[in-house]
Amino acid sequence: MVAVDSERPKDPGVRMFRRERSIPLRGSAAALCNNLSVLQLPACNLMHYAVVHGPSAQLLSAAPEGVPLAQRQFHAKEGAGVSPPLITQVHWCVLPFRVLLVLTSHRGIQMYESDGSIMVYWHALDSGDTSSVQAVFARGIAASGHFICVGTWTGRVLVFDIPAKGPNIVLSEELAGHQTPVTDIATEPAQGQDSVADMVTADDSGLLCVWRSGSEFTLLTRIPGFGIPCPSVQLWQGIIAAGYGNGQVRLYEATTGTLHVQINAHARAICALDLAPEAGKLLSAAEDTFVHIWKLSRSPESGYIEVEHCHGECISDTQVCGARFCDPTGSSFAVTGYDLAEILRYSSV
Repeated sequence: MVAVDSERPKDPGVRMFRRERSIPLRGSAAALCNNLSVLQLPACNLMHYAVVHGPSAQLLSAAPEGVPLAQRQFHAKEGAGVSPPLITQVHWCVLPFRVLLVLTSHRGIQMYESDGSIMVYWHALDSGDTSSVQAVFARGIAASGHFICVGTWTGRVLVFDIPAKGPNIVLSEELAGHQTPVTDIATEPAQGQDSVADMVTADDSGLLCVWRSGSEFTLLTRIPGFGIPCPSVQLWQGIIAAGYGNGQVRLYEATTGTLHVQINAHARAICALDLAPEAGKLLSAAEDTFVHIWKLSRSPESGYIEVEHCHGECISDTQVCGARFCDPTGSSFAVTGYDLAEILRYSSV
């Protein structure tokens, strides 16, 4: 295992990214981890952004240069209860045959067409025997093949089978791997390989569960936590990148759970990770106001995971809560912050 200390850019005189035109929001982003989703639509020359703000979520469309073109606001379905439910996450799920916008809240799970215009599915959360003092919520959203997986407060992961079109969505399986609330889920295409680890789930204790998707999901291995939450996780070419509440990013081998690299990336809790799959770039954002970009690779000789620090950006006086690459090559990224009524955008120089 290799430990890396890199909280600042290696050469602060060289800037890889520059600030671009911001996109205005109707209100600030809520102080939630992973509070930004980005969908690139190259065919339409559009970018979609989604941000949670309390009981509502904002969906914005913008031209690549940041000119806002349309904005939609929608709310969580109320279900049982007297007060409007708080939304916990909003995320686009890109399936092989369609794209759905998934919204999770303290009441249930809503799935919309990609532009948010039509709700195609609603799943109410059943509190069952839950104590009245325990919060009920869903959180952690990812697509795997023709399935959408959503984490819950119980630690279970709900697996929904999505048809090629229409609303006939079915809850096909519940995965039991966690004892504490799920925080995040990451997937990558299996590409037809047998016994490949193509999904990882994280929870409030820092435990990671590694799965193989299919008609039935199989738990391959557990990577023990160490008492610190893991708010965000990513998966790329068999490498798990996990961001923790102590500011560390840890890189594991997905198939074995072996820890290869430990990066002391941030001074405070990490709130978001993202990966640019075509370039192997990893983005980390934290409550210390910094966004860092790293380059992941494997040594041709040993096969070990290697990491290089590429860029650091300080978002001054801002509690960062969401950050995402805006394209698969990692040449641009966007950032949201609590009490910040805009989406900040950066592109490579």
